[in-house]
Amino acid sequence: MEFKHVSVLLEECIENLNIKPDGIYVDGTIGGAGHASEIAKRLSEKGTLIGIDRDRDALNASEKRLEPYKCNKILVQSNYSDIKNVLDELGIDGVDGVLLDLGVSSFQLDNAERGFSYMQKAPLDMRMNADDSFTAYDVVNTYSEKELTEVIRKYGEEKWASRIAQFIVKARADKPLENTEELVDVIKAAIPAKARREGPHPAKRTFQAIRIEVNDEIHQLERAADEFCDVLNIGGRLAIITFHSLEDRIIKETFNRRANPCTCPKDFPVCVCGKKADIVKVTGKPIVPSDEELEVNPRSRSAKLRVAEKIEKK
Repeated sequence: MEFKHVSVLLEECIENLNIKPDGIYVDGTIGGAGHASEIAKRLSEKGTLIGIDRDRDALNASEKRLEPYKCNKILVQSNYSDIKNVLDELGIDGVDGVLLDLGVSSFQLDNAERGFSYMQKAPLDMRMNADDSFTAYDVVNTYSEKELTEVIRKYGEEKWASRIAQFIVKARADKPLENTEELVDVIKAAIPAKARREGPHPAKRTFQAIRIEVNDEIHQLERAADEFCDVLNIGGRLAIITFHSLEDRIIKETFNRRANPCTCPKDFPVCVCGKKADIVKVTGKPIVPSDEELEVNPRSRSAKLRVAEKIEKK
């Protein structure tokens, strides 16, 4: 199956990265290289593109897509949250720009075998890295009712979380839930008919929550948000696309804290804590998809782009 992904907020990302032809840029979630190919297109032979992904299929697809471009290309199978280790191993001290697109690729959603989609029957998998051992099957069949409720409520923002968890535990008492179709049926049974008729697919939020839990996405992002700020060269930019309110909140709070780190009481006439800003926020409110983009790619609906630039501490 071809690795395809409609790049969200593509023009906005490229414009805000302010790409230098001889710079070093990181796409920490390279996917099918949609954003990365546009970065590579703007780099000279002296420029470097580092592509990181947990998914080996994504890296293979990226390698082919990036072949026409003359810049240095380095592809690494890793988690973007390990950025400092990745750069250390490459002998690189700092980078001029970073892009993170935290969405699930169209390939992963549309490839039934991966188990990300509630629209196709597949094993309960949802691993971004197929080498990992922990899967959606483990979450669904081994978590307690309380743990399931917490995951579905927190990561899926699902108001029926408690009832869905209750129904999952009851269903698996007879036999383990093996595939996505069985899980969808349980979720539909748990949500009242009136609620099922309103809003998105009834399983959407629960599947999102389980995927986030399987791949430890929130904790990885909490760690990475600061580390990516750390590795930027002065003038370098960090552009992050989120698709979940928890993700966006992490980025917003990280940018706010580093742009305004002073902890002195507001009535102090001068700063005495000595903490200095090392970034400025390029975007105040997040950039969201245009109506035209939403029409072409409905999956971009929840996307938000925030951008920051590294500055010298003064």
